[in-house]
Amino acid sequence: MSRSTVYQRRRPPTPSELREIPWMALLTAQEQAQVVPQLVVSDPLPGDYVCRVGRPVTYWFGVVSGLLKMSSDNESGQTMTFTGVPPGGWFGEGTALKRESYRYNIQPLRPSVVAGLPVDTFHWLIDHSLGFNRFIMHQLNERLGQFIAAREMDRMNNPELRLARHLAALFNPVLFSGVGEVLRITQQELAYLVGLSRQRVNEALKVLEERQLIRVAYGGLRILDLEGLRTAQFKPHEVSGKTTDNR
Repeated sequence: MSRSTVYQRRRPPTPSELREIPWMALLTAQEQAQVVPQLVVSDPLPGDYVCRVGRPVTYWFGVVSGLLKMSSDNESGQTMTFTGVPPGGWFGEGTALKRESYRYNIQPLRPSVVAGLPVDTFHWLIDHSLGFNRFIMHQLNERLGQFIAAREMDRMNNPELRLARHLAALFNPVLFSGVGEVLRITQQELAYLVGLSRQRVNEALKVLEERQLIRVAYGGLRILDLEGLRTAQFKPHEVSGKTTDNR
């Protein structure tokens, strides 16, 4: 028997889930009264799709808890991962603004809770809320920088450099306000996002920890120097003299 879809499992958000929505506090009481009844949450599992290439936009989505990945498949059928979306991350505002079909897939890497704002309500806020418009402008500005950085990361062969830049992106305080100082993530999940093997990720994490940029904690990573992750440079073959091919 097949399980129900993400859409079929939707429900109203709890009060604690509403508190995890970063733009809610920017709305007036009247705007909140208009929007809150329209919000839904669901609990996607690995293998589910939150968004799928070619499907028309229906919601603007955000991560309440868990971890999602944004990806697409190329002409040869290989999957290219663009970025991870940790707690506090809302995505797809450009698609929602233009009412386009999705150009990427969004899937959970672990059981997650995702909130959805109907696209018509999204546009109502654009038309009526100054605070919401400022939030969206900041999102779009940060998103532009994120994807420029992603293009640069595609050309990086050094695994320590790739991992450092990906971690810096996941700790972006504007795009992912729910992460804080500790990111709950496994080495296998990092491997999926960065495009390296789990062994390579493990070796690269040791180098970043030796540089005092991060600290590996139980169940996740603590960032010690975010700016260092964004700017650090590494010598080729820095880890154990090994080659730096991705697999």
